[in-house]
Amino acid sequence: MAYQTKQGQALLDFLRDQGSRHISVQEIAHGLPEPMGTATIYRQLEKLVAKGLVQKYVNDRGPACFQYVGEKGENCATHFHLKCARCGALIHLECQEMTRLIEHITKEHGFRTDLTRSAFYGTCAECQKKEETK
Repeated sequence: MAYQTKQGQALLDFLRDQGSRHISVQEIAHGLPEPMGTATIYRQLEKLVAKGLVQKYVNDRGPACFQYVGEKGENCATHFHLKCARCGALIHLECQEMTRLIEHITKEHGFRTDLTRSAFYGTCAECQKKEETK
């Protein structure tokens, strides 16, 4: 790996510890063991995105979130996502039915879907359980 600043390494280590969790810049700033300004976090995140170590998810209803995707460059360009409107969870939807839908959209409609920006909005199972117990 190329030269990495102390702050860049701290950020990468923090994201790696989060696993596949999607996380906002505000959550990163609060979770880092050493204080780091948000401008620095954004700058370092963009570098990590450019290196293919981190995936950025743009959301028109709130701030972008980021996910560590690893040295292998795993990313979310191969599946849809489910976004909980209550708790904000972003769930990977790896489903054969959706794969067929993507193939249909491409073949029959000549449209290439950007799956890193595709999400179905609704309420996750955990939030539904909380609603039922009220």
